[in-house]
Amino acid sequence: MRGVVFVALLAIAGAGEASAQDAAAGEKVFVVCKACHQVGETAKNVVGPVLNGIIGRKAGSVAGYSYSAANKDSGITWDEATFREYIKDPKAKVPGTKMVYAGLKDEQKTSDLIAFLKQFDADGKKK
Repeated sequence: MRGVVFVALLAIAGAGEASAQDAAAGEKVFVVCKACHQVGETAKNVVGPVLNGIIGRKAGSVAGYSYSAANKDSGITWDEATFREYIKDPKAKVPGTKMVYAGLKDEQKTSDLIAFLKQFDADGKKK
């Protein structure tokens, strides 16, 4: 009986770890984002704006990037919860956005992506 309880506790502990943010796994998720976005000290605006310092940044505020009016006027300041909503379905969160992405529905991948992005400050330096 003790063995069953121990195995159950290990399973519960393992499940908790699965929901933790993993920046290395997030870097793999970011591969899809790289088609349009860059991060790091040499990042440049391309199809989409650089994502350095995204968490805590006001939407539509990266210098030199031509945002949609919908994004500029959204009033959003990116925090984890808002970013989760947006990345799950960008067009639902900000109708009129020019971001062409179907959305990231997997909560774990979203958590990992956030952990990866949070490593970069506004200048693209890793924290």
